Amino acid sequence: MATRAYILIETKVGRAKDVLTALRAMQNISQSDIITGTYDLIALAEADDMLALVDLVTAQVQNINGVQRTITCVAA
Repeated sequence: MATRAYILIETKVGRAKDVLTALRAMQNISQSDIITGTYDLIALAEADDMLALVDLVTAQVQNINGVQRTITCVAA
């Protein structure tokens, strides 16, 4: 069974649309949207296991130009 997580993303000012475009191009991000509130975007990530999920978040999502901070909420 795949590991799923919601990633809350805070972006640098004016970069939300660019980050959204990058997220939507990623293979393991099945859904992403701009949201209101403390965070600018939310993304649904799916990976084979927790290690792959950690790699997805730390090596890919957090390295998107414009991403300032993330919070990962693993689905139980």
